[in-house]
Amino acid sequence: MAKTRTNTLYVCSHCGAKSHKWVGQCSSCDSWNTLDLVTTPVGSPTLPGDVVAPARLAEVVTKASERYQTGLSELDRVLGGGIVPGSVVLLGGEPGIGKSTLALQALGRLSSHHETLYVSAEESLEQLALRYQRLGLKSQELTALCDGQLENLIAELDKKLYGVLVIDSIQTLRTQGLESSPGSVGQVRECADRLVIEAKRRGIAIILIGHVTKDGALAGPKTLEHLVDTVLYFEGDTSSRFRLVRAWKNRFGSVNEVGVFAMEANGLKAVKNPSAIFLSGTETESSGTAIFVSQDGSRPMLVEVQALVDQSSLGNPRRLSVGYETHRLNMLLAILHRHAGISLLDQDVFVNVAGGLRVLETGADLAVAAAIISSFSNRAIDRRTVFFGELELSGEVRPVPRGEGRVAESAKLGFSRLVIPAANKLESRKVVEGLSVVSLRSAAELNEVVREQRDQA
Repeated sequence: MAKTRTNTLYVCSHCGAKSHKWVGQCSSCDSWNTLDLVTTPVGSPTLPGDVVAPARLAEVVTKASERYQTGLSELDRVLGGGIVPGSVVLLGGEPGIGKSTLALQALGRLSSHHETLYVSAEESLEQLALRYQRLGLKSQELTALCDGQLENLIAELDKKLYGVLVIDSIQTLRTQGLESSPGSVGQVRECADRLVIEAKRRGIAIILIGHVTKDGALAGPKTLEHLVDTVLYFEGDTSSRFRLVRAWKNRFGSVNEVGVFAMEANGLKAVKNPSAIFLSGTETESSGTAIFVSQDGSRPMLVEVQALVDQSSLGNPRRLSVGYETHRLNMLLAILHRHAGISLLDQDVFVNVAGGLRVLETGADLAVAAAIISSFSNRAIDRRTVFFGELELSGEVRPVPRGEGRVAESAKLGFSRLVIPAANKLESRKVVEGLSVVSLRSAAELNEVVREQRDQA
Protein backbone atom coordinates (compact mmCIF):
# COMPACT_ATOMS: atom_id res chain seq x y z
CA MET A 1 0.00 0.00 0.00
CA ALA A 2 1.44 3.39 -1.00
CA LYS A 3 2.28 5.71 1.85
CA THR A 4 0.29 8.95 1.98
CA ARG A 5 2.43 12.03 1.49
CA THR A 6 1.92 14.73 4.10
CA ASN A 7 2.84 18.33 4.78
CA THR A 8 4.02 19.33 8.27
CA LEU A 9 3.54 22.82 9.64
CA TYR A 10 3.27 24.52 13.02
CA VAL A 11 0.14 26.66 13.33
CA CYS A 12 -0.65 29.22 16.05
CA SER A 13 -3.95 28.31 17.72
CA HIS A 14 -4.51 31.98 18.61
CA CYS A 15 -4.05 33.82 15.31
CA GLY A 16 -3.55 31.03 12.72
CA ALA A 17 -0.02 32.07 11.72
CA LYS A 18 2.10 29.31 10.13
CA SER A 19 5.72 28.35 10.76
CA HIS A 20 7.93 25.60 9.35
CA LYS A 21 9.56 25.04 12.76
CA TRP A 22 8.41 25.21 16.36
CA VAL A 23 9.14 28.36 18.35
CA GLY A 24 8.07 29.29 21.85
CA GLN A 25 6.50 32.63 20.91
CA CYS A 26 4.35 33.32 17.86
CA SER A 27 5.96 35.97 15.67
CA SER A 28 2.57 37.35 14.58
CA CYS A 29 0.56 37.74 17.80
CA ASP A 30 3.35 37.32 20.42
CA SER A 31 1.44 34.54 22.23
CA TRP A 32 3.52 31.95 24.06
CA ASN A 33 3.32 28.17 23.55
CA THR A 34 0.47 28.38 21.01
CA LEU A 35 2.14 26.69 18.02
CA ASP A 36 0.73 23.21 17.38
CA LEU A 37 1.98 20.58 14.95
CA VAL A 38 -0.37 20.16 11.99
CA THR A 39 0.03 17.36 9.44
CA THR A 40 -2.11 17.51 6.32
CA PRO A 41 -2.22 15.12 3.37
CA VAL A 42 -0.80 16.39 0.12
CA GLY A 43 -3.63 16.69 -2.40
CA SER A 44 -3.36 15.51 -5.98
CA PRO A 45 -2.58 18.20 -8.54
CA THR A 46 -5.55 19.94 -10.13
CA LEU A 47 -6.49 18.56 -13.53
CA PRO A 48 -6.92 20.98 -16.43
CA GLY A 49 -10.62 20.21 -16.64
CA ASP A 50 -11.11 21.26 -12.99
CA VAL A 51 -9.85 24.83 -13.52
CA VAL A 52 -12.60 27.42 -13.04
CA ALA A 53 -12.52 30.34 -15.47
CA PRO A 54 -13.12 33.90 -14.20
CA ALA A 55 -16.42 35.59 -15.00
CA ARG A 56 -17.67 39.17 -15.18
CA LEU A 57 -19.79 40.01 -12.13
CA ALA A 58 -22.20 42.01 -14.28
CA GLU A 59 -23.01 38.84 -16.23
CA VAL A 60 -23.55 36.58 -13.21
CA VAL A 61 -27.21 35.60 -12.83
CA THR A 62 -28.32 36.03 -9.24
CA LYS A 63 -31.47 34.84 -7.54
CA ALA A 64 -33.20 35.88 -4.35
CA SER A 65 -31.72 33.92 -1.47
CA GLU A 66 -34.22 31.57 0.10
CA ARG A 67 -34.09 31.29 3.89
CA TYR A 68 -35.18 28.47 6.16
CA GLN A 69 -37.27 29.79 9.06
CA THR A 70 -36.24 28.05 12.29
CA GLY A 71 -39.47 28.92 14.08
CA LEU A 72 -37.47 30.63 16.84
CA SER A 73 -38.08 34.32 16.14
CA GLU A 74 -35.06 35.54 18.12
CA LEU A 75 -32.68 33.18 16.32
CA ASP A 76 -34.11 34.16 12.93
CA ARG A 77 -33.60 37.83 13.85
CA VAL A 78 -29.91 37.28 14.61
CA LEU A 79 -29.40 35.24 11.43
CA GLY A 80 -30.91 38.04 9.34
CA GLY A 81 -34.26 36.36 8.66
CA GLY A 82 -33.40 32.66 8.77
CA ILE A 83 -30.76 30.15 7.64
CA VAL A 84 -29.52 30.50 4.06
CA PRO A 85 -29.15 27.18 2.15
CA GLY A 86 -25.49 26.36 1.57
CA SER A 87 -24.31 28.57 4.45
CA VAL A 88 -22.24 27.47 7.44
CA VAL A 89 -23.06 28.88 10.89
CA LEU A 90 -20.67 28.58 13.83
CA LEU A 91 -22.42 28.69 17.23
CA GLY A 92 -20.09 29.11 20.21
CA GLY A 93 -20.65 29.40 23.94
CA GLU A 94 -19.63 28.18 27.37
CA PRO A 95 -20.39 24.60 28.47
CA GLY A 96 -23.95 24.18 29.70
CA ILE A 97 -25.16 27.50 28.30
CA GLY A 98 -27.70 25.79 26.00
CA LYS A 99 -26.04 25.50 22.57
CA SER A 100 -27.17 21.92 21.96
CA THR A 101 -30.66 22.70 23.25
CA LEU A 102 -31.01 25.66 20.89
CA ALA A 103 -29.72 23.67 17.90
CA LEU A 104 -32.00 20.69 18.62
CA GLN A 105 -35.05 22.95 19.02
CA ALA A 106 -34.32 24.72 15.75
CA LEU A 107 -33.71 21.44 13.93
CA GLY A 108 -36.89 19.92 15.38
CA ARG A 109 -38.96 22.74 13.90
CA LEU A 110 -37.10 22.69 10.58
CA SER A 111 -37.54 18.92 10.20
CA SER A 112 -41.26 19.31 9.45
CA HIS A 113 -40.39 21.04 6.14
CA HIS A 114 -36.82 19.92 5.36
CA GLU A 115 -34.64 16.83 5.60
CA THR A 116 -32.50 17.34 8.72
CA LEU A 117 -29.72 15.46 10.48
CA TYR A 118 -28.29 16.00 13.96
CA VAL A 119 -24.72 14.64 14.20
CA SER A 120 -23.26 14.19 17.69
CA ALA A 121 -20.00 12.60 18.80
CA GLU A 122 -20.52 13.69 22.42
CA GLU A 123 -23.85 12.04 23.23
CA SER A 124 -25.53 8.73 22.52
CA LEU A 125 -28.82 8.28 20.72
CA GLU A 126 -30.49 7.59 24.07
CA GLN A 127 -29.28 10.90 25.49
CA LEU A 128 -30.48 12.77 22.42
CA ALA A 129 -33.85 11.00 22.62
CA LEU A 130 -34.25 12.03 26.26
CA ARG A 131 -33.57 15.68 25.39
CA TYR A 132 -35.93 15.40 22.42
CA GLN A 133 -38.70 14.23 24.76
CA ARG A 134 -37.91 16.84 27.44
CA LEU A 135 -38.13 19.64 24.89
CA GLY A 136 -41.53 18.38 23.77
CA LEU A 137 -40.63 18.36 20.08
CA LYS A 138 -43.51 17.21 17.89
CA SER A 139 -41.65 16.34 14.70
CA GLN A 140 -41.43 12.66 13.79
CA GLU A 141 -38.91 13.27 10.98
CA LEU A 142 -35.90 14.45 13.02
CA THR A 143 -33.01 12.01 12.54
CA ALA A 144 -29.72 11.76 14.44
CA LEU A 145 -26.32 10.17 13.85
CA CYS A 146 -23.87 9.49 16.68
CA ASP A 147 -20.54 9.22 14.91
CA GLY A 148 -17.44 11.41 15.01
CA GLN A 149 -15.84 10.13 11.79
CA LEU A 150 -16.00 12.72 9.00
CA GLU A 151 -15.80 10.11 6.23
CA ASN A 152 -18.84 8.26 7.62
CA LEU A 153 -20.79 11.53 7.70
CA ILE A 154 -19.96 12.35 4.08
CA ALA A 155 -20.96 8.81 3.08
CA GLU A 156 -24.35 9.43 4.73
CA LEU A 157 -24.73 12.70 2.82
CA ASP A 158 -24.16 10.74 -0.41
CA LYS A 159 -27.09 8.47 0.41
CA LYS A 160 -29.69 11.18 1.10
CA LEU A 161 -30.24 14.81 0.17
CA TYR A 162 -30.34 16.76 3.45
CA GLY A 163 -31.33 20.38 3.81
CA VAL A 164 -30.02 21.26 7.29
CA LEU A 165 -27.21 19.63 9.26
CA VAL A 166 -26.04 20.21 12.85
CA ILE A 167 -22.55 19.13 14.01
CA ASP A 168 -22.25 18.84 17.80
CA SER A 169 -19.44 19.66 18.08
CA ILE A 170 -16.73 20.51 15.52
CA GLN A 171 -14.04 19.82 18.17
CA THR A 172 -15.13 16.15 18.41
CA LEU A 173 -15.08 15.47 14.67
CA ARG A 174 -12.06 13.71 13.15
CA THR A 175 -10.82 12.65 9.72
CA GLN A 176 -8.74 9.60 8.78
CA GLY A 177 -6.37 11.76 6.74
CA LEU A 178 -4.72 13.08 9.93
CA GLU A 179 -3.10 11.16 12.75
CA SER A 180 -3.73 13.82 15.42
CA SER A 181 -6.48 13.52 18.00
CA PRO A 182 -9.93 15.17 17.68
CA GLY A 183 -9.95 18.81 18.78
CA SER A 184 -6.41 19.52 17.60
CA VAL A 185 -5.77 22.48 15.32
CA GLY A 186 -5.24 20.29 12.27
CA GLN A 187 -8.35 18.15 12.82
CA VAL A 188 -10.63 21.13 13.49
CA ARG A 189 -9.44 23.07 10.46
CA GLU A 190 -9.45 20.09 8.08
CA CYS A 191 -12.92 18.93 9.14
CA ALA A 192 -14.36 22.44 9.00
CA ASP A 193 -12.83 23.01 5.57
CA ARG A 194 -14.32 19.77 4.22
CA LEU A 195 -17.73 20.61 5.66
CA VAL A 196 -17.72 24.11 4.13
CA ILE A 197 -16.94 22.57 0.73
CA GLU A 198 -19.76 20.03 1.14
CA ALA A 199 -22.20 22.77 2.21
CA LYS A 200 -21.48 24.87 -0.88
CA ARG A 201 -21.45 21.90 -3.26
CA ARG A 202 -24.64 20.28 -2.00
CA GLY A 203 -26.55 23.40 -0.88
CA ILE A 204 -26.81 22.13 2.71
CA ALA A 205 -27.14 24.61 5.59
CA ILE A 206 -24.73 23.48 8.32
CA ILE A 207 -24.65 24.61 11.97
CA LEU A 208 -21.33 23.91 13.69
CA ILE A 209 -21.38 23.98 17.49
CA GLY A 210 -18.03 25.13 18.86
CA HIS A 211 -16.39 25.12 22.27
CA VAL A 212 -14.86 28.24 23.82
CA THR A 213 -11.64 28.77 25.74
CA LYS A 214 -11.38 30.02 29.33
CA ASP A 215 -11.08 33.54 27.88
CA GLY A 216 -14.46 33.18 26.19
CA ALA A 217 -13.06 33.00 22.63
CA LEU A 218 -13.90 30.21 20.22
CA ALA A 219 -11.56 27.25 20.63
CA GLY A 220 -9.49 26.03 17.71
CA PRO A 221 -7.62 27.95 15.02
CA LYS A 222 -8.67 31.53 14.27
CA THR A 223 -9.14 30.52 10.65
CA LEU A 224 -12.25 28.60 11.74
CA GLU A 225 -14.12 31.91 12.08
CA HIS A 226 -12.95 33.00 8.63
CA LEU A 227 -14.10 29.76 6.98
CA VAL A 228 -17.74 30.02 8.03
CA ASP A 229 -20.41 32.48 6.86
CA THR A 230 -21.86 33.37 10.26
CA VAL A 231 -20.43 33.40 13.78
CA LEU A 232 -22.89 33.42 16.71
CA TYR A 233 -22.00 33.65 20.38
CA PHE A 234 -24.38 32.24 23.00
CA GLU A 235 -23.96 34.31 26.17
CA GLY A 236 -25.43 34.41 29.63
CA ASP A 237 -24.85 33.77 33.28
CA THR A 238 -25.54 30.13 34.17
CA SER A 239 -27.17 31.36 37.41
CA SER A 240 -29.64 33.41 35.34
CA ARG A 241 -32.42 32.02 33.18
CA PHE A 242 -31.82 34.53 30.40
CA ARG A 243 -29.56 33.92 27.41
CA LEU A 244 -28.34 36.19 24.59
CA VAL A 245 -27.34 35.19 21.07
CA ARG A 246 -25.09 37.74 19.33
CA ALA A 247 -23.93 37.80 15.73
CA TRP A 248 -20.26 38.75 15.40
CA LYS A 249 -20.04 37.90 11.71
CA ASN A 250 -22.81 37.47 9.17
CA ARG A 251 -22.41 37.43 5.40
CA PHE A 252 -26.19 37.36 4.95
CA GLY A 253 -27.32 39.96 7.49
CA SER A 254 -26.30 42.66 9.93
CA VAL A 255 -23.72 42.05 12.63
CA ASN A 256 -24.05 42.85 16.33
CA GLU A 257 -27.71 41.79 16.21
CA VAL A 258 -28.92 40.21 19.44
CA GLY A 259 -31.61 37.68 20.32
CA VAL A 260 -32.96 37.10 23.83
CA PHE A 261 -34.09 33.73 25.21
CA ALA A 262 -35.33 32.49 28.55
CA MET A 263 -34.29 29.01 29.68
CA GLU A 264 -37.38 27.09 30.83
CA ALA A 265 -37.89 23.50 31.96
CA ASN A 266 -38.92 22.50 28.43
CA GLY A 267 -36.22 24.42 26.57
CA LEU A 268 -35.47 27.94 25.36
CA LYS A 269 -38.29 30.41 24.82
CA ALA A 270 -37.97 33.58 22.75
CA VAL A 271 -38.41 36.81 24.74
CA LYS A 272 -40.53 39.27 22.76
CA ASN A 273 -40.03 42.28 25.08
CA PRO A 274 -36.49 42.14 26.57
CA SER A 275 -36.77 45.59 28.18
CA ALA A 276 -39.41 44.34 30.59
CA ILE A 277 -37.27 41.51 31.94
CA PHE A 278 -34.06 43.52 32.40
CA LEU A 279 -35.76 46.13 34.58
CA SER A 280 -36.33 45.23 38.22
CA GLY A 281 -40.05 45.98 38.04
CA THR A 282 -40.11 47.69 41.43
CA GLU A 283 -41.53 51.20 41.81
CA THR A 284 -39.48 51.87 44.95
CA GLU A 285 -36.90 54.56 44.34
CA SER A 286 -33.48 53.98 45.83
CA SER A 287 -30.15 55.70 45.40
CA GLY A 288 -27.57 54.24 43.05
CA THR A 289 -29.98 53.10 40.31
CA ALA A 290 -30.33 54.51 36.80
CA ILE A 291 -32.11 53.29 33.65
CA PHE A 292 -30.17 53.13 30.38
CA VAL A 293 -31.60 52.50 26.92
CA SER A 294 -29.09 50.47 24.92
CA GLN A 295 -29.03 49.74 21.21
CA ASP A 296 -28.09 46.15 20.27
CA GLY A 297 -28.17 45.93 16.51
CA SER A 298 -31.59 47.18 15.41
CA ARG A 299 -33.18 46.60 18.81
CA PRO A 300 -33.34 49.16 21.65
CA MET A 301 -33.47 47.67 25.16
CA LEU A 302 -33.86 49.30 28.55
CA VAL A 303 -31.42 48.11 31.17
CA GLU A 304 -31.04 48.92 34.86
CA VAL A 305 -27.58 50.04 36.00
CA GLN A 306 -26.81 49.81 39.72
CA ALA A 307 -23.96 51.45 41.63
CA LEU A 308 -22.81 51.34 45.26
CA VAL A 309 -20.33 53.88 46.62
CA ASP A 310 -19.13 53.27 50.17
CA GLN A 311 -16.35 54.50 52.43
CA SER A 312 -13.28 52.30 51.94
CA SER A 313 -11.26 50.85 54.81
CA LEU A 314 -8.42 49.93 52.45
CA GLY A 315 -5.46 51.95 51.34
CA ASN A 316 -6.33 51.07 47.74
CA PRO A 317 -10.14 51.40 47.30
CA ARG A 318 -11.85 48.66 45.32
CA ARG A 319 -13.30 49.15 41.82
CA LEU A 320 -15.51 46.23 40.83
CA SER A 321 -17.76 46.07 37.79
CA VAL A 322 -20.09 43.30 36.61
CA GLY A 323 -21.48 43.67 33.09
CA TYR A 324 -19.59 46.92 32.43
CA GLU A 325 -15.94 47.27 31.47
CA THR A 326 -13.77 47.93 34.54
CA HIS A 327 -11.26 50.04 32.61
CA ARG A 328 -14.06 52.32 31.43
CA LEU A 329 -15.36 52.57 35.00
CA ASN A 330 -11.97 53.84 36.15
CA MET A 331 -12.03 56.37 33.31
CA LEU A 332 -15.49 57.62 34.35
CA LEU A 333 -14.32 58.08 37.94
CA ALA A 334 -11.42 60.20 36.72
CA ILE A 335 -13.77 62.31 34.56
CA LEU A 336 -16.14 62.89 37.49
CA HIS A 337 -13.21 63.89 39.70
CA ARG A 338 -11.66 66.29 37.18
CA HIS A 339 -14.72 67.84 35.55
CA ALA A 340 -17.58 67.40 38.04
CA GLY A 341 -15.74 67.91 41.32
CA ILE A 342 -16.68 64.45 42.70
CA SER A 343 -13.74 62.86 44.50
CA LEU A 344 -14.08 59.13 45.15
CA LEU A 345 -10.43 58.48 46.00
CA ASP A 346 -11.32 57.07 49.43
CA GLN A 347 -14.50 55.27 48.30
CA ASP A 348 -15.16 51.70 47.15
CA VAL A 349 -17.14 51.74 43.89
CA PHE A 350 -19.22 48.76 42.70
CA VAL A 351 -21.20 48.74 39.45
CA ASN A 352 -23.63 46.06 38.28
CA VAL A 353 -25.81 45.68 35.18
CA ALA A 354 -29.04 43.97 36.21
CA GLY A 355 -30.18 40.73 34.58
CA GLY A 356 -26.70 39.37 33.85
CA LEU A 357 -26.32 41.56 30.76
CA ARG A 358 -23.02 42.87 29.43
CA VAL A 359 -23.10 46.46 28.20
CA LEU A 360 -20.64 46.84 25.34
CA GLU A 361 -21.43 50.31 24.02
CA THR A 362 -20.12 53.64 25.30
CA GLY A 363 -23.64 55.11 25.34
CA ALA A 364 -24.03 53.74 28.88
CA ASP A 365 -21.56 56.29 30.30
CA LEU A 366 -24.24 58.79 31.39
CA ALA A 367 -26.33 56.13 33.15
CA VAL A 368 -23.31 54.64 34.97
CA ALA A 369 -22.07 58.09 36.02
CA ALA A 370 -25.58 59.07 37.17
CA ALA A 371 -25.90 55.89 39.27
CA ILE A 372 -22.49 56.57 40.88
CA ILE A 373 -23.42 60.19 41.69
CA SER A 374 -26.80 59.04 43.02
CA SER A 375 -25.22 56.50 45.38
CA PHE A 376 -22.49 58.89 46.53
CA SER A 377 -24.94 61.73 47.27
CA ASN A 378 -27.63 59.32 48.54
CA ARG A 379 -30.24 60.89 46.26
CA ALA A 380 -32.60 58.58 44.39
CA ILE A 381 -33.26 59.07 40.68
CA ASP A 382 -36.84 59.16 39.47
CA ARG A 383 -37.75 55.71 38.09
CA ARG A 384 -39.36 57.35 35.05
CA THR A 385 -36.03 58.84 33.91
CA VAL A 386 -33.89 57.31 31.15
CA PHE A 387 -30.24 58.11 30.35
CA PHE A 388 -28.02 57.62 27.33
CA GLY A 389 -24.84 59.35 26.21
CA GLU A 390 -21.06 59.02 26.05
CA LEU A 391 -18.61 60.96 28.22
CA GLU A 392 -15.37 62.29 26.72
CA LEU A 393 -12.12 62.68 28.64
CA SER A 394 -12.66 66.43 28.39
CA GLY A 395 -15.90 66.05 30.36
CA GLU A 396 -18.14 66.79 27.38
CA VAL A 397 -21.15 64.63 26.54
CA ARG A 398 -20.95 63.04 23.08
CA PRO A 399 -23.99 62.02 21.02
CA VAL A 400 -24.81 58.37 20.36
CA PRO A 401 -26.32 56.82 17.21
CA ARG A 402 -30.00 55.96 16.75
CA GLY A 403 -31.21 58.42 19.37
CA GLU A 404 -34.79 58.51 18.06
CA GLY A 405 -35.14 54.73 18.32
CA ARG A 406 -33.99 54.84 21.94
CA VAL A 407 -36.42 57.65 22.73
CA ALA A 408 -39.33 55.85 21.05
CA GLU A 409 -38.63 52.68 23.07
CA SER A 410 -38.53 54.69 26.31
CA ALA A 411 -41.84 56.39 25.54
CA LYS A 412 -43.46 53.06 24.61
CA LEU A 413 -42.59 51.63 28.03
CA GLY A 414 -44.02 54.60 29.93
CA PHE A 415 -40.90 56.63 30.76
CA SER A 416 -41.50 60.38 30.87
CA ARG A 417 -38.08 62.02 31.35
CA LEU A 418 -34.99 61.79 29.15
CA VAL A 419 -31.44 62.84 29.99
CA ILE A 420 -29.54 62.83 26.70
CA PRO A 421 -26.61 64.55 24.94
CA ALA A 422 -27.41 68.03 23.64
CA ALA A 423 -25.82 67.05 20.32
CA ASN A 424 -28.39 64.29 19.75
CA LYS A 425 -30.82 66.02 17.41
CA LEU A 426 -34.32 64.51 17.57
CA GLU A 427 -35.84 65.45 14.22
CA SER A 428 -39.25 63.91 14.77
CA ARG A 429 -41.55 65.82 17.11
CA LYS A 430 -43.69 62.74 17.66
CA VAL A 431 -40.96 60.82 19.50
CA VAL A 432 -40.60 63.52 22.17
CA GLU A 433 -44.28 64.42 22.46
CA GLY A 434 -45.26 64.30 26.13
CA LEU A 435 -41.67 63.71 27.27
CA SER A 436 -39.47 65.97 29.38
CA VAL A 437 -36.06 66.19 27.70
CA VAL A 438 -32.92 67.32 29.54
CA SER A 439 -30.02 68.02 27.16
CA LEU A 440 -26.53 67.82 28.67
CA ARG A 441 -23.24 69.20 27.42
CA SER A 442 -20.87 68.27 30.26
CA ALA A 443 -20.36 65.95 33.22
CA ALA A 444 -20.80 68.92 35.58
CA GLU A 445 -24.36 69.39 34.30
CA LEU A 446 -25.09 65.71 34.97
CA ASN A 447 -24.03 66.21 38.58
CA GLU A 448 -26.48 69.09 38.92
CA VAL A 449 -29.32 67.11 37.30
CA VAL A 450 -28.94 64.20 39.76
CA ARG A 451 -28.56 66.45 42.81
CA GLU A 452 -31.53 68.69 41.97
CA GLN A 453 -33.89 65.95 40.77
CA ARG A 454 -34.88 64.78 44.22
CA ASP A 455 -35.74 68.28 45.34
CA GLN A 456 -37.87 68.83 42.22
CA ALA A 457 -39.73 65.58 42.89
